[in-house]
Amino acid sequence: MTGWHDALERLADARAKAGLTRRLRPRPAGDFVVDLAGNDYLGLAAHPAVIEASAAALRAYGLGATGSRLVRGSTEAHAELESALAGWLGSAAALVFSSGYLANIAAIRGLGAVCDLVVSDRFNHASLIDGCRISGLETVVAPHNDPAAVGAVLDAHPGRRAMVVTESVFSVDGDLAPLAALHEVTSARDAVLLVDDAHALGVLGPSGSGGVAAAGLAGRPDVVVTATLSKSLGGAGGFVAGPEPFVRHLVDTGRTFIYDTAPPPAVVAGVHAALRIARAADDRRALLAARGGLIADRLRAAGFRVSPPAAGVLSVVAPGPESALAWAADCRDRGVAVGCFRPPSTPDGTSRLRLTLNAGVSDADFARALDVVVECAP
Repeated sequence: MTGWHDALERLADARAKAGLTRRLRPRPAGDFVVDLAGNDYLGLAAHPAVIEASAAALRAYGLGATGSRLVRGSTEAHAELESALAGWLGSAAALVFSSGYLANIAAIRGLGAVCDLVVSDRFNHASLIDGCRISGLETVVAPHNDPAAVGAVLDAHPGRRAMVVTESVFSVDGDLAPLAALHEVTSARDAVLLVDDAHALGVLGPSGSGGVAAAGLAGRPDVVVTATLSKSLGGAGGFVAGPEPFVRHLVDTGRTFIYDTAPPPAVVAGVHAALRIARAADDRRALLAARGGLIADRLRAAGFRVSPPAAGVLSVVAPGPESALAWAADCRDRGVAVGCFRPPSTPDGTSRLRLTLNAGVSDADFARALDVVVECAP
């Protein structure tokens, strides 16, 4: 029975013709490429204090957590990080997962115990989309960043217990969600607002506490926050933060929490050290804001369509998937790593070069990288 192999080859050929083939490119340790592609916004992944905290936990606990959180996987390092995350965000409680993807699935599925309708932004990340699908709840996709449209959907379903799902900073274009206006809509209709704060945490809000806090919604009892630990905090994993009864509900019922091996204590301890640095990193956040403005001004002056530099992500529209691939490859050949987003990663079908800001990149390297991006444009 090899017919299925042939079917897969035909699918691969179709993707190749559409310019949608993906390739893994392993990078060596200590490569010298200027990074405008990763999500290490504050430049903390290799910070000496982060490395030392991780190394100390590695020596204390060993390589892995050795089990799920409810068996042997919960360590003091996990509990300390959860307490620190809740305090940073102004939430009652927080729960750490092994990835942001699993945290999003758990949050949406967990809210399915008390909600029977989901209103999801059209540009939401794949993990949120999959969470909606896995939940089995009726899901209505709303126009991007349109609180009035969200209100109209909720009004069209009177009596339904609803959740509204959005990102705070959208991962493709880096634009901000109108969280305060969305919360006005949801609170007036007794709906829950679920916000994926992955790309805002560490970059926006008081002491970098995220987009939800920046919108004045920290600690609201009708708001649930999810985020990754792999962006501004430079590690790996994810978390859900919100009212204590909901976090307790996830401990008891969250399948992606109960049946998954816990994040390694060494990673958790390193993330906690990064969190302490991030809270006091207003200088790094100011640098990101300044560099975002420089990129936008330079590329717009060169005639490109560039998204507003709201946080640490900017996107530049490319003519098509193949030209986006070539643009990114040319940059890489000249020592600059940039992101290349093509369908289905782009919800509107438009390919983009995605540039992410990194406070750990020197001023000289940043200036050179910006020159390379402009010079390599198709």
